Amino acid sequence: MPAKKAATKRKSGVILKDDQDPKKVKVSHRSHGKEAGQVLVLGQGDVGQLGLGEDIFERKKPALVSLPEKIVQVIAGGMHTVCLSDTGHVYTFGCNDEGALGRDTTGGGSEMVPGKVTLEQKVVQVSAGDSHTAALAEDGTVYLWGSFRDSNGVIGLLEPMKTSTVPVKVPMTEPVVKIASGNDHLVLLTMEGNLYSSGTAEQGQLGRVPERFSDRGGRKGLGRLLVPQIIKFKGKVHFVDAFCGAYFTFALSKEGHVYGFGLTNYHQLGTKSTKMCFDPVKLTCYRNSTTSWVDFSGGQHHTLCLDAEGQVYSLGRAEYGRLGLGQGAEEKSEPTPVMGMEPASQVTCGASVSYTVTREGSVYAWGMGTNMQLGTGEEDDEWSPVKMTGKQLENRSVLMASSGGQHTVLLVKDKQES
Repeated sequence: MPAKKAATKRKSGVILKDDQDPKKVKVSHRSHGKEAGQVLVLGQGDVGQLGLGEDIFERKKPALVSLPEKIVQVIAGGMHTVCLSDTGHVYTFGCNDEGALGRDTTGGGSEMVPGKVTLEQKVVQVSAGDSHTAALAEDGTVYLWGSFRDSNGVIGLLEPMKTSTVPVKVPMTEPVVKIASGNDHLVLLTMEGNLYSSGTAEQGQLGRVPERFSDRGGRKGLGRLLVPQIIKFKGKVHFVDAFCGAYFTFALSKEGHVYGFGLTNYHQLGTKSTKMCFDPVKLTCYRNSTTSWVDFSGGQHHTLCLDAEGQVYSLGRAEYGRLGLGQGAEEKSEPTPVMGMEPASQVTCGASVSYTVTREGSVYAWGMGTNMQLGTGEEDDEWSPVKMTGKQLENRSVLMASSGGQHTVLLVKDKQES
């Protein structure tokens, strides 16, 4: 007789076997553990964020980055790039002024090419903002390096005014199953379904710091902001996912409700008002979809969201075409369908650009063309989705995309020979 399989329990994206100690669990969440492939970059990279060496500062079409391992996740920070390998190693390249690469780059030009970050544990997910990078280890521990900034400059990382050029362990009492980064804030989703946040609070993006304390923590100081603390919600809410825009945060509850907080000056959260939300708000505009929501991504002033059917929606600021709703489209305060694409598997935003990865492996881009991030080869803005093409995309499927301040990174795999 075949051996009886151990019963399993699913808990906030984590699978626990009945006989497992939850403290020793290996975290798994639908946001990580993707297929392995190769890395393509495009856009502008004057500080090495393209990873193509000291002589190449721009790519109008996707270019292949040389990496020693297969990659399962790519993330574009503001001016740096983070790649996670299928063996759990982290590689970084780009601007290292405040330690965002997590490694020594004193050697001439070493920030311009991929280099490995020294971490003791296997990493299962990475995230990055303007000047920080985070890594989630398979046991639920989070490591952080670089710096958080506010409108007046550096505020520190885990301690006031203290940055770190190497990974430091984030103090958490619960295992974490997902991390998400805004420009200068970090959101942590735990196994218990709780949300924690750290970083800058100026625009309400932490969801736990009142406006009167949002400027460097008020009289309690920066420790209030930099030490991750739980975000309190009215009543007990169990969260299953979290996503960040540049200055705002979305969280998805087990019941399918969408919560948001932070900057919404162009209605990018989907609130009726444009007043910053310092406390979490249950967003009623997401109740209108006939299916559930599976992905969110925010740029500086706009949001893309994806439902379970593969339909992409946009809201927020419309300038430069970033909503993908056609020439002359105006600001939207609720999710509006973006047409002209096959069903999607992922959405992602840069500051003023937007991308959709389709289930069949294509990538569409739209928005501001200035930095060559759209892959059209031109600097024109695109007001509707345009399928990205290029020699390096031939016979390859796109697995995921991520966009920074001036550059975009794609994870691709070779299409199988029929």
